Amino acid sequence: MDRLVNTVRPYAWGSTTAIPELLGVAPTGEPQAEMWMGAHPGAPSRTDRGPLNELIDADPVRELGPPTVEKFGPRLPFLLKVLAAGAPLSLQVHPDLAQARAGFAAEEAAGIPVDAPHRNYRDANHKPELICALTPFHGLCGFRDPAEAADTMAALGVDSLKPYVDLLHAHPEEAALREVLTALLTADRAEIAHTVTEAAHAAARLGGAHDTYARIAHHYPNDPGVLAAMLLNEVVLQPGEALYLGAGVPHAYLDGLGVEIMANSDNVLRCGLTPKHVDVPELLRVVRFEPNDPGVLRPEASPSGEELYDTPIDEFRLSRFVRAEGAVPTELTAPTPQILLAVAGRPAVGGLALAPGESAFVPAGEKTELSGAGTVFRATVVA
Repeated sequence: MDRLVNTVRPYAWGSTTAIPELLGVAPTGEPQAEMWMGAHPGAPSRTDRGPLNELIDADPVRELGPPTVEKFGPRLPFLLKVLAAGAPLSLQVHPDLAQARAGFAAEEAAGIPVDAPHRNYRDANHKPELICALTPFHGLCGFRDPAEAADTMAALGVDSLKPYVDLLHAHPEEAALREVLTALLTADRAEIAHTVTEAAHAAARLGGAHDTYARIAHHYPNDPGVLAAMLLNEVVLQPGEALYLGAGVPHAYLDGLGVEIMANSDNVLRCGLTPKHVDVPELLRVVRFEPNDPGVLRPEASPSGEELYDTPIDEFRLSRFVRAEGAVPTELTAPTPQILLAVAGRPAVGGLALAPGESAFVPAGEKTELSGAGTVFRATVVA
């Protein structure tokens, strides 16, 4: 197995303290948003044998195992992260697999460079993801009941919001949500900026349930995404709770520290809360306008002590072990590749002790076990 040395990405929305506290190091004063564990070419983990992506490229069957290569090809199908939000991330959705393949092929045929700022599809893969809270974790996920969104807007007492309030009371609900999001994203920029400013001031005065929108507007003044956020369910995860985000579900993370796992893709369509490109027609084609409960996940325990976060896709499987002093070792040998991430205590993978924030890659089929006290997340695939 290999101890991983991982890259921390300094995105502007990152917390300046959460990842350093996990790692037990002094903050630098700069934002530290995401620590990547995996073989993504943008920031592959490093090992004593070389970068993880190069190890896999050199011998995918040995590192990933025949079942994984047969099902997903010669690449690690998932990317594991520690995510630390100190400010809201962009409001976004991800395409399903068919949409990603079609969109990528169309942009390739059009000759759009893969790193162009206005490019939507940087690969041909979907990007389902799961976020599991390490601290109380605040986010927005999926559309709420349109009547509830209408009440939230109406309570602000802003005259220019009344047309949106009226639309949200229309039926069917899916059409009402589509019309309002379309209107927000295609409105005159100066007019919508004025509405956002008024709404933000009113939200700050009201406080309570409206405080979230005032805080979002503080980071993204004049952005129509502040109003779009009112269409979504607000969720606060407690440590150990998780959210699964499938294709077409609008979401944004607001603050907190969590473990995130996703299919190995970079495909993001943004709705707002960002200075980056927003392709409204393509976004509206991908978004699923279905009001629903965000569906908080809690892990399901097995006799071995492994607690599984059950999701409907195969590119990743996330579980955790919460081990007490004196617990018997747990066999971890598997025919698929694994990344083990410690977040508390000092457990050991094989003979490799892991402090909080440290991780290890276990190639497919390598005999290993988990011992010692602490909390460890296990990332692998279903193959």
